[in-house]
Amino acid sequence: MSAVLEGPALDQLFREARTRNGWSDKPVSDAQIRELYDLFKFGPTAVNSTPARVVWVKSEEAKQRLAPHLSGNNRPKTLKAPVTAIIGYDQEFHEKLPKLFPNAPTAKDWFASPESREQTAFRNGTLQGAYLIIAARALGLDAGPMSGFDNAGVDKEFFAGTTIKSNFIVALGYGTDENLYPRNPRLDFEEANTIL
Repeated sequence: MSAVLEGPALDQLFREARTRNGWSDKPVSDAQIRELYDLFKFGPTAVNSTPARVVWVKSEEAKQRLAPHLSGNNRPKTLKAPVTAIIGYDQEFHEKLPKLFPNAPTAKDWFASPESREQTAFRNGTLQGAYLIIAARALGLDAGPMSGFDNAGVDKEFFAGTTIKSNFIVALGYGTDENLYPRNPRLDFEEANTIL
């Protein structure tokens, strides 16, 4: 488990990976979606809370339900993607802690306040969304994450009657270079880091 990944793997996951705006017609299968989940579910979260809940928008009917809630420029590229993951987070994630964190039988009680549940669910659900992106890249898929959509509309359409709220969405598939912008700069180490 301590082996350093070689350059090509690091390129695929980070250095050469890009946020895609264009998509080929090559489909993403249900088996691939399951494989993706079975990989990203192992990313660490606080007390193994795993609050992310994902709706995989794949069918034409589901895409049409999502379409009205997408911001202008995000609509056509998202609808063209073979599948779009709506990354949500369950505000009542703590109800599953007896299963997920059995070594601490009282863990559920640690999240008695709605504020602590919201903060924990949002933070750790966001982490899981990031794991999903890296897992997708590891499995040869491209990703187009975005937050340009109407969260309230998506929540009403896809999470009504639940304790789940949407966080962000990730278009997934096999990207093309269509509307691919030049890579933007990143901060240098000294601009973003302090070693004490």
